[in-house]
Amino acid sequence: MICRFSLLLGLLALPAHADLMLTSPDFADGATLPEAQVLSGFGCTGGNLSPALSWSGAPEGTQSFILTLYDPDAPTGSGWWHWTVANIPAGVTELPAGASPDTLPAGAVEGRTDFGSLGYGGACPPEGAAPHRYVFTLYAMPEASLPLDAGSSGAMVGFYAHAMALDRAELTVTYGR
Repeated sequence: MICRFSLLLGLLALPAHADLMLTSPDFADGATLPEAQVLSGFGCTGGNLSPALSWSGAPEGTQSFILTLYDPDAPTGSGWWHWTVANIPAGVTELPAGASPDTLPAGAVEGRTDFGSLGYGGACPPEGAAPHRYVFTLYAMPEASLPLDAGSSGAMVGFYAHAMALDRAELTVTYGR
C-alpha cells in the first residue's frame, strides 16, 4: 500500500504540461552566453543583442506568451530583470536575433528592466564574481492581452506569469567576467 501511495504522489507531482520547449540557435541550455548577448555598458563590452529564440508545444488554450530573462544570482537580494516581453501573440513561435526593440511582433510590449530602461539588457555580472545564471523563461498564457505596458516592472510581469501561466519552458545559460 505504501509503495502504491508513493507512486501516486510521484505521478501527481509531474507537471500537467510538459511539451512546451524553448530553444535558441545562439546557445544551448547550460552553455556560456555568447558575447553578442552581453551588455554594452556597466564595464561590459558585449553586443547587447537579444538572442534568437524559438518555441513549440504550447498547451491548448494558449492565447499569448510572456518571455523573461532573469538573473537570480545578482547581488541585490531580489535578482535582476534583464528583459520582459508580454502579450506575444499565440501564433508567434520565434523571435529573431535583435528583435528587441524594433522587430517584436505586433501587440507585444517590452517592460522596464532593472537597468531602468526598456528592451533587452544583456548579462554583466560584477567583475570577479562567480558566473551568474541567466534564465530565459517562456510562459504560455490563457489571455490574449494582459494589462502590462512599457512601464511594467519585471516583478509585475513575473506576477502575471507565475499567477496565470498554463505552462512554461526555461533555457538557462551562464556568464562571468
